[in-house]
Amino acid sequence: MSSECSPYLNADQVLVSGFSCPRAGGDARAVFCCGFQDVKYCCDDPHSFFPYEHSYMWWLSVGALVGLSIAAVVLFAFIITVCVLCYLFISTKPRSKLDTGLSLQMA
Repeated sequence: MSSECSPYLNADQVLVSGFSCPRAGGDARAVFCCGFQDVKYCCDDPHSFFPYEHSYMWWLSVGALVGLSIAAVVLFAFIITVCVLCYLFISTKPRSKLDTGLSLQMA
């Protein structure tokens, strides 16, 4: 079983000629053409070719990083709010001792 990777223009706009998978001297299990429109290679997963440019994945990574940063800030604000409310609850409690109802007198 083998697969053909068609010719493509890489990120530097240089034409890379097509090749067959598996490549000579490469992994014999890498029989599928994988990668992106501008970066192709042989691999063993038939569902690893994406019809986008490689930079597309960069924008996904930036989006994930921004989303995680926002989630971290919200979590941090929640933790700070809980700590402040706990402190206020504890510090505003009355400091008087409980009255047991018995009065102690010196004999």
